[in-house]
Order: sequence, then structure tokens, then C-alpha cells
Amino acid sequence: MGKKLLVILCFISSVVFSQENSETNEETEISAIVINAQTDAPMESVHIVNLNQVKGTITNEKGEFTLTAAVNDTLYFSFLGFKSQKIRITNDMFKFKDTKISLTELAYALEEVIVRPYQLTGYLEIDVKNLPINNAYQYSISGLSVGYEAGNKNPSAVTKVLGAILNPADLLRNLFGKKPNQMRKLRKIKEDDQIRNLLASKFDRETLIELLQIEKMDIEDILNNCNYSKSFITTANDLQILDAISGCYEDFKVLNRGKKR
Repeated sequence: MGKKLLVILCFISSVVFSQENSETNEETEISAIVINAQTDAPMESVHIVNLNQVKGTITNEKGEFTLTAAVNDTLYFSFLGFKSQKIRITNDMFKFKDTKISLTELAYALEEVIVRPYQLTGYLEIDVKNLPINNAYQYSISGLSVGYEAGNKNPSAVTKVLGAILNPADLLRNLFGKKPNQMRKLRKIKEDDQIRNLLASKFDRETLIELLQIEKMDIEDILNNCNYSKSFITTANDLQILDAISGCYEDFKVLNRGKKR
């Protein structure tokens, strides 16, 4: 009888300990399965990002994934051709290991596409001459690890770059100052290979917006004020945009620290 009582007490204490861990938001691993909402089939290679912990992973061939998380963390699910989804972690998701998360396919209405602006002939030698040329030049400055784009190659472009670098007051003080916590996430994002792989395959800025909690317009403002060209802003993938913002922010911190001294 004494042994049975001891076993029951141990079981109760373990359950209570488990509940306390979830209620105190202690980080632990969560497992779930991602499926196609239309077919119920498991989805492989879906990217999952914990927006709070800035950690990422992908699903295996069975649609399964495991990721470190805590109660109330938000998971962001992304897959090409499917609607991205955010899920807030609850206690139930830790208790039940067969949680299924459904993603819905996007319905695209394809419109007629007419290729006529450059009057392509089919002859490479002729068509190459008719295509627009990207005149955005990048300038490197001694002491800084990144280059700066400034549009056309002319003296005013170089002056524009130097003006932004040497004048911290004009270098996005308001944008960076309003989002200090989000900007601090940049380094953590860059250190996670799964997140970097996801960003390298995306061009829509959606994941960056969720990770940094800033608007798409803010991203464009940051890059404009850091003297990146319009062609770079519109054609770069999300990883290149992340690296550009990160480099600009690091330079800003150095210059801002120097001014305070």
C-alpha cells in the first residue's frame, strides 16, 4: 500500500511540475504536423519560424516538425503557393503530440501577359541592346564592411553616400529609434540557417515584416535612406534585404555611439 501511495504521489508531482513549466513560459520542444487543408496530405519542407525566439525549422517528409517554444509564442508557417499562417502556442499543444496545422492553397487569377515594352525580336544580339541597363553603382568606404548604392555614377552620388555616412542625425534616427527591440533581432535572425534559407527563397517581404514587426514601407524607407537603389529594393530577395538593413543598422549604431561620446 505504501509503495502504491508513493507512485501516485510521484505521478501527481510530475503532472504539477509539467503544468508549472507551461504556465511559467519555460522553453521546451513542441511537435506538430502540417497538412494540406484541401487534401489532408502531410506537407514536406514547410518553413516554420518562432517569431519570439527567432528560431526556425522545416517539416520532414511526413509533415512533422519539432521546435523550441514557450506558451504564447507565435509560430509563422510559410510555403510557396500556400497562404502563410500564424499560430499562437497554447498549453494544449504541449500536452497533445498529434496537433495538426492546416495550410490553405492560394488561388491565383492569371491574367493575360503581353510582352511588348522592349519589342523583342528573338535575336540575342539585337535584344540585348534594347533592354534597359541597371545604372546603380555601389560604393565602398574604408572602415565599413558594406557598400552603398547611390544610383548613377556621378559626383553627386558619391556626395550623397558620404553625407549619409558622416551625418548620423540624418541616418534613420527616427526609424531605428522607434524599433530598438526589433532591430536587435537582426543578429539572431542572421545566425539561424533555417531562417536564412527561407529568406533566400522569398521576395515578398512577408517573413521580414513578421520577424521585425515593421511595415513594408518602413523597409523601403530604411533602404532608401541607406542609399540603396530602387532596382536593388525591388529585385533583391529577402535575405539580401535583411543583410542590407543589418549592415545599415550596425553602421548607424557605431556612428550614433561616436556622437554620444
